[in-house]
Amino acid sequence: MFSKEEAHQLKKEFWTAFGKSFPRKWILYNTKVKDFSFKFYIDKKKAEVSLDIEMKDEGLRNAYYNKIWSLEDLLKEHIGNFTKVENYTLENGKVISKIWVEKENVSVFNKNTWQETFEFFVEKMEGFERFFYEYEDFIKDV
Repeated sequence: MFSKEEAHQLKKEFWTAFGKSFPRKWILYNTKVKDFSFKFYIDKKKAEVSLDIEMKDEGLRNAYYNKIWSLEDLLKEHIGNFTKVENYTLENGKVISKIWVEKENVSVFNKNTWQETFEFFVEKMEGFERFFYEYEDFIKDV
């Protein structure tokens, strides 16, 4: 396997290569809704593009989740099939609502899968962004 330092370096190379291959500004945390963000993720087995709804107030978090859920078919038109969990528990124990698309059999440690991962990231994040911008007013009206 890789040492901790080698793994860190490969992860850094991955994100640098992604930024150079697709140099654009993503919406990510800039949704103008606190604790409502889009994220890229990759590990040694899979890649994900997600919408994480992380409000501490469970009622507010559920209200945003239900807004997105009410637009399920429209979201599916933008990103394809997705997974959703209203009460998703992170490794640190924090409960969030999460909607994501996943690509298996790619790895941050396998440079042969990087281009495939980059293309997946771009396609799915662009779909999430188009969806958000199209329904932004409705989503934010909580």
